Amino acid sequence: MTGRIVELTRTGLAVHKRRGFLAVDEDGTEAGKVSLDDIEVVLSANPGVMWSSNALSECAARQVPVMMVGSDFTPVAVVLPLKGHHAQAHRFRAQAEATLPLRKQAWASLVRHKIAAQADVLDRTGKPSTRLRRLLMAVRSGDPDNREAQAAQAYWPLLMGKSFRRDRKADGANAMLNYGYAVLRAATARAIVSAGLHPSLSVHHNSGGDALALADDLMEPFRPTVDLAVYRLLEQGVAGVEDSRADLIACLSADFPTRHGATPLSQVLVRLAQSLARSFLDRKLKLDFPLGPLPDDEDEDA
Repeated sequence: MTGRIVELTRTGLAVHKRRGFLAVDEDGTEAGKVSLDDIEVVLSANPGVMWSSNALSECAARQVPVMMVGSDFTPVAVVLPLKGHHAQAHRFRAQAEATLPLRKQAWASLVRHKIAAQADVLDRTGKPSTRLRRLLMAVRSGDPDNREAQAAQAYWPLLMGKSFRRDRKADGANAMLNYGYAVLRAATARAIVSAGLHPSLSVHHNSGGDALALADDLMEPFRPTVDLAVYRLLEQGVAGVEDSRADLIACLSADFPTRHGATPLSQVLVRLAQSLARSFLDRKLKLDFPLGPLPDDEDEDA
């Protein structure tokens, strides 16, 4: 079952640990509280939010990432626990010592699943996917030909129109994508820590200065889930983050077909991170992906 996403968006909020709850006060009065054991991620989207050290410590103890989101809805900081698994030190060593061929194989697998998901998004929205499926078949170990970037160049104009540009500083659809990716990134970071891996030791993304480089790797195949949600919101006339937060957060609860049955994205990420940890330990790649690149579509089942 997916935990709750806690959003803090207003200036003047104060966050405390109160018994077994994360309590939020406003103007000296308790405005709400959530059981700490029920929280998946906390998104702090206002620089005026005040945190007690006790509240941050309790979130870390429960492996709950606290993601600070900037004015453009992209992450600017994250608080993660120093210890998230009983065999963490052993797994850190295996992760750090992973061979280059293993890491290249892992990245190629992630790229293939991402392009497959992008192609499925195009299919579900009535757009041609032939070019992406050709690129998918051409991905080699490590993706030296950068098929990922070539797929993105074809994908965005097909999905959003020729005038669309993926600009992280822009508002509208871009801000909605930023917000959805921030939620996805935080959930991926939690899955990584719970698997005993270090989030800054990537298989591909440059780790220099990026505390969540591995999260950036592992979330790639699931970005299209957010893309599809944003596309459908735009089709419904929703054009900003304020009116789309609940739908974008709901992406973490979207059920993927897996060998364990229908599984929410948050748990799919946990299984993927755990399988990567086992791959590092065994020195043999075997990643646990869902059976389909996108969540089950209720519209198609109707």
